[in-house]
Amino acid sequence: MPTLNPTIDIALKIGKIETRTQAEKALKDRMDADSFEKISRIQNEFALVKLANAAVMCGPDSIFIHTGSDQDRGFIRDLALKKGEEEKLAMKGHTLHYDLKDEQGRIVDRTYYIADKEEQISSLARRMERGEAAGEVGQKMSGIMAGKIMMAGFYMRGPAGSPVSDPAIEISSSAYVLHSADILYRNIFSEFDREVDRAGHCYVNIHSQGENRPQDLPHARVFMDRRDQTTYSLNCTYAGNTLLLKKGNHRFSVDRSVYRGRGRELAEHMFITGVRGPGGRVSWITGAAPSGCGKTTTAMAGDHFLGDDLAHMWIAEDGTVRSVNPEIGIFGIVEDVNAVGDPILIKALRNEGAEVIWSNVLVDEAGVPHWTGSGEEPPEKGRNFQGPWERGMTDEKGARVPMSHPNARCTISARALENCSEKLDDPDGVETRVVTYSGRDSDTMPPVWAARTPREGVAIGASIVSAATATEVGAKGVKRAPWANAPFIPGSLADYMDAQFKFFENPQIDDAKRPILAGLNYFLTDEARGGSSKNLLGEKRDVKVWLAWLERLAHGEVSAINTPIGRLPLYGDLNILFKGLIEKDYPEDLYVRQFSLYIDPIMARIDLQTEAYGKETGVPAALFEVYETQRRELSELRKKFGPVASPSRLLSLSV
Repeated sequence: MPTLNPTIDIALKIGKIETRTQAEKALKDRMDADSFEKISRIQNEFALVKLANAAVMCGPDSIFIHTGSDQDRGFIRDLALKKGEEEKLAMKGHTLHYDLKDEQGRIVDRTYYIADKEEQISSLARRMERGEAAGEVGQKMSGIMAGKIMMAGFYMRGPAGSPVSDPAIEISSSAYVLHSADILYRNIFSEFDREVDRAGHCYVNIHSQGENRPQDLPHARVFMDRRDQTTYSLNCTYAGNTLLLKKGNHRFSVDRSVYRGRGRELAEHMFITGVRGPGGRVSWITGAAPSGCGKTTTAMAGDHFLGDDLAHMWIAEDGTVRSVNPEIGIFGIVEDVNAVGDPILIKALRNEGAEVIWSNVLVDEAGVPHWTGSGEEPPEKGRNFQGPWERGMTDEKGARVPMSHPNARCTISARALENCSEKLDDPDGVETRVVTYSGRDSDTMPPVWAARTPREGVAIGASIVSAATATEVGAKGVKRAPWANAPFIPGSLADYMDAQFKFFENPQIDDAKRPILAGLNYFLTDEARGGSSKNLLGEKRDVKVWLAWLERLAHGEVSAINTPIGRLPLYGDLNILFKGLIEKDYPEDLYVRQFSLYIDPIMARIDLQTEAYGKETGVPAALFEVYETQRRELSELRKKFGPVASPSRLLSLSV
């Protein structure tokens, strides 16, 4: 059972409510009879006091308690339209939301961990001392909901009853935020007390968009209090900054896995998908990729969709690694989503039946959304995140204004997808046989490779390097993206890495079912392999083949070429899979270009990682041992074959 801590609880310090009796009085004064009757069903004192302090601090005109009933869901949807946070589109159940022009992604420069002096925070994150953060929260959030309705929903991050699921409260003055939460998470109002008792903790999220004006964006803040497991967000609307159930609470779950469940559980930035193998078996694969780098596409490439963004994993009593999705929906980037590469998702988005919130796309005069890379004929004009739009228009610097923002999104329930797995709400999760790591790597690694050992697999995750994407405001260039989870690791990277080694090398995992750890890279370019164009060496639908090869490798049904970076597929196996799965010819010369090792850039990448991790305190020696071994073996390979080692040459050494 979570307990109040007056020494660290910022909302309590501002609201000064400490008991259930005080909380009930404060809430009753701000609620109508219906909402007070609802909140009276919640017996958890911690939750009531948190809600009351949020109300005293933010000063709303009224409070709405969201129980998850059809009536309450309808109230939220109608309020979003009434307030202008959303508007109806032509298709039934579809609405449109626009964020401010300069808030089209996560505001990483204004996102902080609230920290005490002795507290260690990730070297890749921002921190603010508790006293200063308390001052900012008090100054900026006091009275921020004046004239507004405070809404509170009671949700579960994961299936009810699962050992890694987290109960959480979402408090916001934005109906769009609560509407999004209804699509993406499980409302467990009727089970809330029981689930908090079971879990022993509860996350709390407090948000207000304020006046939602461009001039307020410099003062926007996202605060995450790890010790109190409470987030505060203000003066922003983009869901990545405001739907704190998502990445805000993901950070708390990462902390839990590192510091309370080290070696037994993980909280990862991963998709979960089921791939059908020979004989009709289904093997479950999880995979990490930075936002905007293909997680949704990869998840949809499987035969049984379970999730496209987050995964909680644990070691079960039977020695298997199990995974659940904290979410039940998709908040997915739509750029380049089209009928060729994403037929199932397109079917759900372009046909009536699903509830969809579109954000930051182009809408034509008929109320139909459009986006870059849809494969459809774009309209002559419409309006998008920056205002009126027409074909060929340019901005004040002469640059072409895109049809939609690169981070334009759709929010849709997983159950709207025809390949959604029936295990979505199974508290036992799914047995995980493969774990993949990928990023936007244009010139270094092959499309797929599998680690020789769990230790080398952890190093693959630690070594992700990716081109920046539009998911972060102001991001540019190429940067390290460890495990694709780095923005969401609150504590020391060394602690997180130690947790990874302890988990995947845990002797409690049945060796016959220990997951294969692997790398994926969809972004290798022609010019990086001797060509003259920046075109990709492959296409979206090839993902099905890479996943299928890993699935068969996990069951010992294909061979592999042993190399310093891991195991590579044989051409014959891939050729069969290309023809059988996607009815596509796979020329051997393309295979050679994709799977030859270009040794110099790989060694440069190892040097980059060795230097960067060498600056961290306490990084496990195992990582540097992997890098040293790979570098030595690559150096020996270069002496034999020169800077490029073809698959045939690699095969001659591995047999």
